[in-house]
Amino acid sequence: MNADWSDPDVVRAGDDFYLTASSFGRVPGLPLLHSRDLVHWTLVGHALPRLEPADVFAAPRHDCGVWAPSLRHHAGRFWIFWGDPDQGVFQVNAAAVEGPWTAPHLVKAGKGLIDPCPLWDEESGEAYLVHAWARSRSGVKNRLTGHRMRPDGTGLLDQGEVIVDGDRIPGWFTLEGPKLYRHDGWFWILAPAGGVETGWQGAFRSRDFFGPYEERVVLEQKDTDVNGPHQGGWVRTAAGEDWFLHFQQRGAHGRVVHLQPVRWDTPDGWPVFGDDGAPVTEHRRPALPAGPPAASATDDDFPGGRYGLQWSWTANPGDGWTVPHPGDGLRLACLRSADARDPRKVPSVLTQRLPGTPCAVEVDLRLASEEPGARAGLAVLGDAFAWIGLQRGADGAVHLVHRFGEAVAEAERDAAHARPAPGGRVRLRVEIDAHARCRFRHDTGTGDGFRPSGQVFAATPWRWVGALLGLFALAPGDGSGADAGTAVFTRFRISPL
Repeated sequence: MNADWSDPDVVRAGDDFYLTASSFGRVPGLPLLHSRDLVHWTLVGHALPRLEPADVFAAPRHDCGVWAPSLRHHAGRFWIFWGDPDQGVFQVNAAAVEGPWTAPHLVKAGKGLIDPCPLWDEESGEAYLVHAWARSRSGVKNRLTGHRMRPDGTGLLDQGEVIVDGDRIPGWFTLEGPKLYRHDGWFWILAPAGGVETGWQGAFRSRDFFGPYEERVVLEQKDTDVNGPHQGGWVRTAAGEDWFLHFQQRGAHGRVVHLQPVRWDTPDGWPVFGDDGAPVTEHRRPALPAGPPAASATDDDFPGGRYGLQWSWTANPGDGWTVPHPGDGLRLACLRSADARDPRKVPSVLTQRLPGTPCAVEVDLRLASEEPGARAGLAVLGDAFAWIGLQRGADGAVHLVHRFGEAVAEAERDAAHARPAPGGRVRLRVEIDAHARCRFRHDTGTGDGFRPSGQVFAATPWRWVGALLGLFALAPGDGSGADAGTAVFTRFRISPL
């Protein structure tokens, strides 16, 4: 999955496979993907329509919110547990992936509680929970804490204890992201260590949930080009094949997902991941019926002014940000904002993931605002940002503008000279290469076709998040959020280069 599906976890229910991933501060959160063959995945919904507390997530908080969820199927229901590093461990559940999902329930309150995973032990009837720690909030890291849990998932039955201490294992650091399983009479914890860019996947086993645990490295880069291969989920098909989905950190492209074969038929009972512990370059497909090629949607005509499941806001959305209408096209209100010159700080940016392969992104834009300073455009957002679009000038004319902001900059700068945009319309295009270098272009309908604008911009990630494509409409103001007209986006397309 060649885009930023960070910290994936996977579960099988019958002949269907489901996957969720971190969504951090984006809304809606907890994406839900479906597959029948573990190769082709389609986004089918989200389990978290808003983030709470609402006032905290009224502004972008890209490194907060939903961290490393775990997805399980138990007692006829789907369960998702996740850690909010500032609040604690939450869970939601539903009878079907399509929902409705329950409201978030706080299972364990506290700072720095991350990466939780439940286990319902069918042998004993008991339930357990394991989680990791974020030092940025708790001062603690590199250890896993275990609890007995109420079978209904609503709370914990003890104060918990450290069941794996990474500081006691020579050479291990940043132990996190545990996934808990029961297999062959053992409790198993699959957990990464060593950091997202350079780390490895570990496996731990014990006859008792509270330990002691043995450990082994089961997946590492070795001589491949898959750096930091770790953090994901193990799943077994109905035919008995075993597979592991994990991420690889790829800079501005975020954390892309790999599929590795797994073998458990070893004399010592330890699993073998990939090609003898190294990521496979290519491999035969899982022995599952091949379905038609599928992928998560990217293109959008915005029928009736509605946007597709692939889009998310950079914070909790407000009323009136979009304007429904009978035809095609997304009408975004030009919201008055004191941060209009820095889209990184604005909650009303509609985003989707940056593809991990070379591509061209196009969208048509019409600025329907008479407000001087109103602007709208297509952005590539990360620690640094760049955007191209339209702005209403003080002279009443609409201009084509192209601007950027460095990671340390407080506001944007011109990336190219402003140009007239006859009729207040333009087709925008950004071409993105394999290294996330972006070339911006525009077509104002003068018959010259696409013309380049500005210098090449190197996309950057945000903290924990890959770069995002964004559509926005703003106007300078006092931050009241009142609108100053609209901008209309139509025919959003992403095509391979």
